[in-house]
Amino acid sequence: MEYRQLGNSGLMISELTLGTMTFGGQGGFAKVGAVSLAEARRLIDLVADAGVNLIDTADVYSPGWPKRFSAKRWAASARRAC
Repeated sequence: MEYRQLGNSGLMISELTLGTMTFGGQGGFAKVGAVSLAEARRLIDLVADAGVNLIDTADVYSPGWPKRFSAKRWAASARRAC
């Protein structure tokens, strides 16, 4: 994975990111897609294993569900990698 510095913050972020707009597939976002809980777990594990360290989890996506779920799963993936 390639990384770039985020502005002057000193943070190094992956050039690829995971978008979670379809995680949970509720409300208007269901028209775009509906990724199940099991699929979301697998996707987060795959990107974590690939070195991705940036996840787009806007609060408006399926009433905040992707943000809450992704944070929990990301932490589990990080513990698994140690």
